[in-house]
Amino acid sequence: MYLSQTTGRYGPAYGVSEMANNAVDTTGFAQTQKIEATGKKLRVAFIGTGGIAGAHIPALMKCPDVEIVGLCDIIPERSRQYMEKAKCTKEQCFTDYTKMLQAVKPDAVSVCTPNGVHAPAAIAASRAGAHVIVEKPMAMNPKECQAMIDAAKKAGKKLVIGFQYRYHPNTAFIKNAADKGVFGDIMFARVQALRRRGIPNWGVFGQKKLQGGGPCIDIGVHVLEMTHYVMGSPKPVAAVGNTWTYLGNKPSKVKCTWPNWDHKTYTVEDLAIGQIRFANGALLHLEASFAAHIEKDVWNFEINGTKGGAKWDPPTLFRDDMDYMTNSTPSWVGNGDFGGLFDDKLRGFVDHALYNKPTIAPGEAGMAVQKMLDGIYRSAAAGGKEVKIV
Repeated sequence: MYLSQTTGRYGPAYGVSEMANNAVDTTGFAQTQKIEATGKKLRVAFIGTGGIAGAHIPALMKCPDVEIVGLCDIIPERSRQYMEKAKCTKEQCFTDYTKMLQAVKPDAVSVCTPNGVHAPAAIAASRAGAHVIVEKPMAMNPKECQAMIDAAKKAGKKLVIGFQYRYHPNTAFIKNAADKGVFGDIMFARVQALRRRGIPNWGVFGQKKLQGGGPCIDIGVHVLEMTHYVMGSPKPVAAVGNTWTYLGNKPSKVKCTWPNWDHKTYTVEDLAIGQIRFANGALLHLEASFAAHIEKDVWNFEINGTKGGAKWDPPTLFRDDMDYMTNSTPSWVGNGDFGGLFDDKLRGFVDHALYNKPTIAPGEAGMAVQKMLDGIYRSAAAGGKEVKIV
């Protein structure tokens, strides 16, 4: 049975047998790790209270050593919708994050804004003396990332990036194998974050000036960051890529889960393909789409090493063992549900900020991922020519 090291949360097995499915579920009787308040509380404020804040707030409210002390959004109704869940008053709701930082003086800030606001909000929070967790992607470009890192270091505060898929049990399983040398030297990785028709019909995901790009920076970042983490975070040195827009900027009558997106303001790519070269000689191939003529959605990565390989979903190891080519899949890794990943991610941030425990998603990790995304977009803008990553 898998037990999260940060929340003590148990979850269902991967690949549970039919017999187990029909048996009495006893996992509810398991004793999970209890986190006792020590008297210290991390006073957290929010900059941005759109959809993703709806995942952060419940996760933080499960932490007995956390108190939410401020909510800020340029649309007042968004902050007010979370007042009850966050146990905040109207006086703790703001539309200007500078005023909120001055008024409530938080210990930590969660930045849940559109991508274009990540850097200024995070820098302001650091300068105000707060630890920061910022949603992915870290920022719009590496220059902004560096400014965020510099601000946190100058203030002597923590900076964490919201890479929840590093906490996924499938990722943990493959990372553990990599750390034990199961794969030898990892030579190649294939990253896929593909939607057949999944253009967001809410928010500003289709506006490049606010988001920095489309599926590459929005969903490709998730699978890219966990793959890079499993690979041991090698240094990226060059990128080649291309992007295409052919569906999102047009009206569509095709039946899909998220219809009626705003095609008139759609300025991002539908499909991005890129390749990253690392200093150690390894290569990474990335595919990301909001809309593509493919069989089905894909959310996966595969790695190939000198001694073995793996894929993320289902979590499987490929090795030569006892003179045979073998594929091995764990009978149990744990629960990778969306809400649970945020529980682990936010618990990890609290432990890092309040107790100085190490984090697996520091600002430097966000910078490395941002450099890769930026490289793919720069190459695409240059007609697919290779560009250097420095």
